[in-house]
Amino acid sequence: MNGERPFVILNVAMTADGKIDTAARRGAAISSPRDRERVDRLRAESDAVMVGGRTLTGDDPKLTVKSATLRAGRRARGLDENPIKVGIISNAAGLRSDCQFLTAGPARVFLYTAQQTGAAQLERLRAQGVSVFVVGEQQVDLPETMRSLRSHGVARLLVEGGSTLNAALLYRRLVDEVYIYVAPLIFGGADAPTLAGGPGFPRDEAIRLQELDVEQLADGGVVIHYRVL
Repeated sequence: MNGERPFVILNVAMTADGKIDTAARRGAAISSPRDRERVDRLRAESDAVMVGGRTLTGDDPKLTVKSATLRAGRRARGLDENPIKVGIISNAAGLRSDCQFLTAGPARVFLYTAQQTGAAQLERLRAQGVSVFVVGEQQVDLPETMRSLRSHGVARLLVEGGSTLNAALLYRRLVDEVYIYVAPLIFGGADAPTLAGGPGFPRDEAIRLQELDVEQLADGGVVIHYRVL
């Protein structure tokens, strides 16, 4: 692990044709109950869970550990029962004060944003107990975000999307391992989001992966665990 940043694990659920949602982008269900249990264990093993702006405002995630047993295990290890919730959003104007990211818990909440977010919104978020960090002018500075998280004790970070954040982290070589749940589904759609969005990589700059493990689930899905080379 790089001492200046956390060990970063990217977790994605996608269809057999690589889609993480339908073209409608309304948070279509992809994971199975068994896979959601696996993700819950990953959360329980992490110091923080990160998502990007579209996921924050569109999916309204809780990012908490669902299993009471896993939460109790964290408390027994002297940890908060939920990992820190981390949001990455260039402009937080659309983040509702009653969203689950801010209110579900108990959990510490960190928000990394850019100078696009107005002073009044920053003040409202801080008044809700959110630790807000302005890192960047138009976009959030991801390397600086990682350094900040490490300085706040985050050694193991789980990233749960979406497509734009995944691509940005991969492009900056800020991901160490990837878990992909491949569901026995095909969504199709040229505009449906994939694991990594953005402009894409030239062939000679493609992110190379090394397979660590493959697990076949009873629901017909497959979990592939990779190391990023």
